[in-house]
Amino acid sequence: MDILIALVIGGIIGWLASLLMKTSSQQGLIGNIVVGIVGSALGSRLAPALGIVPSDGLGRWIIAVGGAVLLIYILKFFGWFK
Repeated sequence: MDILIALVIGGIIGWLASLLMKTSSQQGLIGNIVVGIVGSALGSRLAPALGIVPSDGLGRWIIAVGGAVLLIYILKFFGWFK
């Protein structure tokens, strides 16, 4: 059950990030899930290093989406997205 929840939340986070970065037409469901899960992990690792500690669920969602946006930006830099 935990894996299913992670996939659904990862998909939502990846979808939100793809809307912000205007890559939603280039990513499918699997792409959104992968970007959401990996981006969330990236954001949760970088936030404490930058001195950002979320105090509630909304803060964690913002960090997760921010990490996914950063991941899409990195992928765009290397030419994976146009």
